[in-house]
Amino acid sequence: MRLNLGLRFWNYAAFAALFVTGVIWLVADQLKTSENGEAWQAIAASALMFHGMTAMIALILLGAMIPLHVQRSWRAGKNRITGFVMVATNAALVVTASGLYYAGSDELRTLVADVHIAVGLTLPALIVTHIALGRRARTPALPARSGPVDISAAFHSVTFSEGRGSR
Repeated sequence: MRLNLGLRFWNYAAFAALFVTGVIWLVADQLKTSENGEAWQAIAASALMFHGMTAMIALILLGAMIPLHVQRSWRAGKNRITGFVMVATNAALVVTASGLYYAGSDELRTLVADVHIAVGLTLPALIVTHIALGRRARTPALPARSGPVDISAAFHSVTFSEGRGSR
């Protein structure tokens, strides 16, 4: 089930922005203790803020995907394996993102952050795989030709009569 153009565009844009801001934060966070630590700290804070704002938009888009894409595709039996992986991956990201805010201990927060980062870094590959397999399944295979083609079946006989309405 192909997404409508608008929903597809905004999903790609939101998830690309999430990936980019997440990677920028990850790099900037590692460089906070370097020579230009203050600048990297500011970059990390800005990236994290934009990442969080974009995540709110992504949550709305994910909510729209459930009735418009997930349910329809599941009922049609289309791309179920990677579809399930996409749902599970996004659920893991939502749960771990919540855990980053509400984790009670530093050890738990570190574990949740590591899982969130690892899953987030794999998401683009999963999205590309899901789309590629979905497109491949959508492309109809050409029928095998086993003998001569009967073109007469494509034509219908037409009969003209002088009955009603033919004056």
